Amino acid sequence: MSKNTPSNKEIMDAVPHIRRFAYSLTRNAADADDLVQSVVERILQNGTPEDVDLKKWMFRVCRNRWIDTLRASKVRQTAEPEIEEASAPSPSSEDVAGSRMMMNRVQSAIAALPDNYREVLTVVAVGGASYKEAASMLKVPIGTIMSRLGRARAMVAEEVGYHD
Repeated sequence: MSKNTPSNKEIMDAVPHIRRFAYSLTRNAADADDLVQSVVERILQNGTPEDVDLKKWMFRVCRNRWIDTLRASKVRQTAEPEIEEASAPSPSSEDVAGSRMMMNRVQSAIAALPDNYREVLTVVAVGGASYKEAASMLKVPIGTIMSRLGRARAMVAEEVGYHD
């Protein structure tokens, strides 16, 4: 298989998307940054297969690196890192406070999702991927993407008390 060497600009254009995905997986800013760095290093060292979409490939590498990290941590029996909370000034209005409380509930609900549901929700809802792109990135059928996305949204809505 021949390799393709992407330009630094192409890589940097994909990094914000990979960073959001990495954060959704790790639930920790420092670990997400480490994961993104690992992905970029891998792409710079090894390139990508010919005729592959760079962003999709980087999502795949990111997911695989994260899974490898989880497996290694289980072997070492280390605890999963705690979620870092950004310290922000206290909101002064009730509307802002209510919105922040809801955002925290939503973030907690997403963090509590099983990994396969959180991955799909992040790739589609946060990353903006189409169902077809998500299916390609995660190597599952489109129907599975649609099903997991629907279930993930329903679980988050149930957890935060949102009812139609």
